[in-house]
Amino acid sequence: MTNRIKEFRARHNLTQEELALKVNVRRETIVFLEKNKYNPSLKLAYALAKIFSVTIEELFIFEDKSEKD
Repeated sequence: MTNRIKEFRARHNLTQEELALKVNVRRETIVFLEKNKYNPSLKLAYALAKIFSVTIEELFIFEDKSEKD
């Protein structure tokens, strides 16, 4: 799974710290999300999508491994 958090964060002129405060996580969580080193809970994914006024599917790109083969 990849995401577009950094892209949407830039569009909304938010720092990692500001976004973290809005969704009640540590800044490091946003860093790990942006680097695709952490998969968020559904609750966090929903909160992030809501901040940016997009759907979860617009923010997170789910890749089905079977589709790659």
